[in-house]
Amino acid sequence: MAHFYLAASLSEEGAQLVGEEARHAAQVARLRAGERVVVGDGRGGVADAEAVEVARDRVVLRVLALRHEPAPLRRLVLVQALAKGGRDEAAIQAATELGVTAVVPWQAARSVPRWAGPKAEAGTARWASIVREAGKQSMRAWPAEVRPLASTADVAAMAATAAVLVLEPTAGRRLLEVDLPDDREVVLVVGPEGGVALEELDRLAAAGAIPVRLGPLVLRTSTAGPAALAALAGPLGLWP
Repeated sequence: MAHFYLAASLSEEGAQLVGEEARHAAQVARLRAGERVVVGDGRGGVADAEAVEVARDRVVLRVLALRHEPAPLRRLVLVQALAKGGRDEAAIQAATELGVTAVVPWQAARSVPRWAGPKAEAGTARWASIVREAGKQSMRAWPAEVRPLASTADVAAMAATAAVLVLEPTAGRRLLEVDLPDDREVVLVVGPEGGVALEELDRLAAAGAIPVRLGPLVLRTSTAGPAALAALAGPLGLWP
């Protein structure tokens, strides 16, 4: 399969890779003139292309076929609690590959990692890098977004404009039993290893969020979000 790159410019006249994209193509993937790649502009444009000139800081491509994919009709957001051992990063990587619209780092009460000040900026930047690479791996025409670090109050406020579903193994309703509106963003909230604290559940429910369970098994924080996304992919038309 051809590598997927994000192009600095993309049109029927041609495309260019610059910066880190060019360096990866030239030095890591060892792209050579005459070889083919797939490039996107991050705004729905995707092209099959052939390398014409390959240098360390710039790759010039000839566009062979250009198409435009419409933006997803349904917006699906994963609010992922910060978790130790890289489990939060594994969750957002898989979620991006599965088609999530945006991911939100959540400083939950039971989160072991604590982001504050420069650490929050560095953590968000790392998540953005993970999401970017996962989007390229899965050849997404529309990249996922990484939103700023959220508190529980921020997550509760989302319920004013979105359908917020909190994954909770003890919930009385199953995920697929909830009727989701067609005109609102759907937000999945996943807690850390210790689960969502009772006071957080109460606060989110009071704001209008709905606790739901996936099934009879208790999943890791790295698995729950991607599993929920996969379960909703059919009903929400994410995978037409």
